[in-house]
Amino acid sequence: MCIKNMSKKFNKVILTVVALLSVSALTGCSGNKAVVTMKGGKITQEQLYQKMKKSQAGQQALQQMVIAQALKSQYGKDVSDKEVNKQYNQYKDKYGAQFNSLLQQNGMDAASFKDTIRTNLLTKVAVRKETKVTNAQLKQQWKKYTPKVTVQHILVKDEDKAKDIIKQLDDGANFSKLAKKESNDSGTKNNGGKLPPFNNSDSSLDANFKKAALKLKQGEYTKDPVKSSYGYHVIKMVKRPAKGSMKQHETELKNQIYNSRMQDSVVLQKVISKVLKRSDISIKDNDMKDILAGYLSNNKNAKSTPKNSK
Repeated sequence: MCIKNMSKKFNKVILTVVALLSVSALTGCSGNKAVVTMKGGKITQEQLYQKMKKSQAGQQALQQMVIAQALKSQYGKDVSDKEVNKQYNQYKDKYGAQFNSLLQQNGMDAASFKDTIRTNLLTKVAVRKETKVTNAQLKQQWKKYTPKVTVQHILVKDEDKAKDIIKQLDDGANFSKLAKKESNDSGTKNNGGKLPPFNNSDSSLDANFKKAALKLKQGEYTKDPVKSSYGYHVIKMVKRPAKGSMKQHETELKNQIYNSRMQDSVVLQKVISKVLKRSDISIKDNDMKDILAGYLSNNKNAKSTPKNSK
């Protein structure tokens, strides 16, 4: 199939918050309560905290907690419970029977995953409010833009087999029938190999697959096998709407730009830096004093100017 591995995508969504949750209960602990008891002694919350706070994972976890809290404080009103629940249910529907096991594999439950979703949505709000889209950027995005297209594909393991399928198509064979008979993509073969509509910004498709598909005109199919991480594809363009004008698609173009910025570590660091510098952060534990240095490098004491100051 050409849709990327399901569990890998799920893990990517929640990976950065898993470590955060593993120590969150410890940062405010009373100290002497035992985490483990055994013959000859015990391990207390304070001992565990002292150990974890000096580790890279522990410091990264606290950093993520601070960022999540700062985002919630400044943009919390912009993300509703309804939005969080909607996205949670979309994931639940998408991953079906595997959803709960995926949560468990990552040490999460429904509540903690919803917290992760909320932080992601808050980050999107911050990116939109802290960055601007210029007309020049819109024009640049317009050059890459394609409306959502619909394609069929036939996936096989062997390049020679893909070439044979192309020859059969050249001789007049029906694409849908060939897909049903020959394709290894069990999710699409019975529907003639048809995939959900996608456009240039879709990140769920193999890059080589998407590039080859978007070169096709309506009714055309690839004349050479398209190699992806799943095998070899023969792709046919079923529906390719006219591009229209930039003005018609301005909102969609802006959305693509903002979504791209969500994948840009440089942009995200600048945005989070702005958010943190308005949060008047004071780190009380000297062992943790530098955890935000990458964001607050101009202020060694992790203090910031108030939000409304200039």
